[in-house]
Amino acid sequence: MSFSRFFSVLPSGAIRKASSIFLLAVLLLPLSAEQFRFKYNQDEKYRILSTVNETVRVNGTFANESEIINRISVHVTDASPDGRTGTQEAVFMTSENARTAGSTEKRFIWGDEYTSVFTSDEFGHYIIDDEYLMPVVRNEPVFPERDLKAGDTWEGQGEEVHDMRASFGVAEPLRVPFDTFYTYMDVIERDGKTLHVIQAESSIFCDIPVPRGIKEDYPCSMMEYAEQTIFWDNDRGVIDSYSEEFRIVLETRLGNIIEYAGSASAEYTSSEDLSAPEVLSRVQETLEDLQLEDASLSADDKGITVSLENIQFKADSAVLLPSEKGKLIKLGKLLEAFPGNDLLISGHTARAGSEEACQTLSEERAQAVGAFLEQLGVRDAYHIFTRGFGSTMPVADNSTEAGKSRNRRVEITILQ
Repeated sequence: MSFSRFFSVLPSGAIRKASSIFLLAVLLLPLSAEQFRFKYNQDEKYRILSTVNETVRVNGTFANESEIINRISVHVTDASPDGRTGTQEAVFMTSENARTAGSTEKRFIWGDEYTSVFTSDEFGHYIIDDEYLMPVVRNEPVFPERDLKAGDTWEGQGEEVHDMRASFGVAEPLRVPFDTFYTYMDVIERDGKTLHVIQAESSIFCDIPVPRGIKEDYPCSMMEYAEQTIFWDNDRGVIDSYSEEFRIVLETRLGNIIEYAGSASAEYTSSEDLSAPEVLSRVQETLEDLQLEDASLSADDKGITVSLENIQFKADSAVLLPSEKGKLIKLGKLLEAFPGNDLLISGHTARAGSEEACQTLSEERAQAVGAFLEQLGVRDAYHIFTRGFGSTMPVADNSTEAGKSRNRRVEITILQ
């Protein structure tokens, strides 16, 4: 399935796109007619990670540019015996680039999460309840019933669904149909996989009805163009990756023109099921072999978490002490055993001073740990997310020094 445009906030927020741009070592192969179909496997789990680079202009004047990460974890909870239909539960998360003071390094803070449940068929058509607003784009790509050979074209109709509650207080979502024109280009070999290259172009030009009672500014027309290159894995019946360029122009009832333009990249990754007992047992054995002090292990739906209690920084700062870097170097060996899984770093503090100060410090310390793991080469910045909880989640009594030391902890989650 394609989650090419995950999130939308009109008109003040970024309209999120997701796709992929890859440098290819291309080997052209002889092309025969192919039947393209989605395939669904019971209990399969995979992750989609997209990076969006977007520039926003208002009335022709630069407003802002942003780099956005969209992370979607998907679980196929039910599939037909023939694999032609599948029901999926997905958790959507978005994060914008955050930088620490005085630094130009990329840092992505874990954002809000949204859950969706939907069913899709072998051609790529969705069945989804009105209560779910994500994925924003449905029915793209879709495949025809006939076999396809290089140069063949077909058309499909998709739909975008935009949540208007936060920006305009309108309960009903905005639904916009669009047409997509597909061309089967060629086939390549990459990373040991045979991938079929499909070009997709979609466009929207429509008037938007203004709901009654709206007194503030509101979009009244929308123009959108997107060009996408899809790399299709027909052996597995899934999208391997895709790339996209997009431009969206909104006109508001007060005459403002808002333009969103940019490109995006995405990757689809299947990973080891971290909920399997043997996986947790293997991680526990590795953790014991590393002889990490004040380290414990837990698991939940999000993944496997290693908690490092009493992690030491310079006083009232996010500067790691050399002894703690040694702990992280050891832990990095464990994390490298799961190269396909993203990492979530959560910071916690003992209660000292205001909760606002604790919150800021916990975020900065989580970012410092993430930066050090990136420096070690455990992951790059696009696969490390951070968040802070201040002193709101203690695991011990803050009235004792022993309790405070336990509450000063960093948790590193290997995400499912």
